[in-house]
Amino acid sequence: MASSAHRFLRFFAATSDDNTSKPVATDQVVPPLTAIERAHQRLIAEIAEFLTSCRLAVTTHNLLIAHSAFSGEDPQLARAIGQRRLSGQTITQDWLDQQTTLEDQESAIRTLITQLEDSLDRFATTAHDARASAATCNAALASQVDRAAALSDSVTLADVLGLAHTILDHTRKLESDIRASEQEMRGLRERLARAQRDAEVDYLTGLPNRRAFESVLDRHYREAQAEVDSLCVAFCDIDNFKRVNDNHGHETGDRVIKAVAEALDRLSNQHCHVARHGGEEFVLLFRGLTKTQVREKLDCVRETFAARRFVNRQTDDPIGQVTFSGGVADVFAYTNPREALRAADEALYLAKAQGRNAVMAAP
Repeated sequence: MASSAHRFLRFFAATSDDNTSKPVATDQVVPPLTAIERAHQRLIAEIAEFLTSCRLAVTTHNLLIAHSAFSGEDPQLARAIGQRRLSGQTITQDWLDQQTTLEDQESAIRTLITQLEDSLDRFATTAHDARASAATCNAALASQVDRAAALSDSVTLADVLGLAHTILDHTRKLESDIRASEQEMRGLRERLARAQRDAEVDYLTGLPNRRAFESVLDRHYREAQAEVDSLCVAFCDIDNFKRVNDNHGHETGDRVIKAVAEALDRLSNQHCHVARHGGEEFVLLFRGLTKTQVREKLDCVRETFAARRFVNRQTDDPIGQVTFSGGVADVFAYTNPREALRAADEALYLAKAQGRNAVMAAP
């Protein structure tokens, strides 16, 4: 079954570059492919080539992973695949599964948070209703006890009144317990809100993380589309970062990452959002600026940062010049934000290939 699927993928990849080689009737006019159709064909060809060349099973799981990597939905995964292939290392099923474990964990966390929020909402409603009911019962029972006490002071009635007072004490305690539970629930909700905020913040730099950025990107994409406003995305990646880590240690590497984060974060405002995408890579969103303007802004930051010199604080050894490269893309030049992110990522690696320490714009 898998072999048949592989043969189909190889056939599709070989015939999906254009539609001019297919035999057609002489009286049939075949319309040229649209840009979206050509993009779809390229994506299918890339997925087919990846699965067949790596000898990976054609499963739903692998197709979804490959689609995420090559459609632009997950540039980090695409880069990891590209780097592994360039280094000549084999892409195995185990390696591929490891790359997606974190995504699965984040998805599970999001699901858990949603379920917990639903439970809190239901508990809040139940607690409020129960407390209101207990309060109403208390008021009614207290009124009846007071009325009975005014009508008679016989021993039998006193016994009844004593029992009623006991019931009142119990219901008042119940009301108090419910009120305490409501307070506990509010505290839990506040802690959950803090946990959600913490889950969207990068622990090292204090910047929003990839998850938070994707939410901001989706919101601004809808708003900019409705308001006919410009929207650009950019990737920045520290040049030769592995060499810094290898030569000076992870503590120095972390300090370099934080320094780049601080430099980029100075661009942040209500129209510019900066996030750590992972590792030594950062992603940015610019609203109301053209692709050229964004490239100029990033290039200015790059040039200023490249003029700095870093020193290993433990050994006083000079680290030397630290630079980063960047790629910029106009979101609305592509079919969706994921394609734009992919284009920005490709522009970034073109800057790397041409010598690093540069910011390039996607075509």
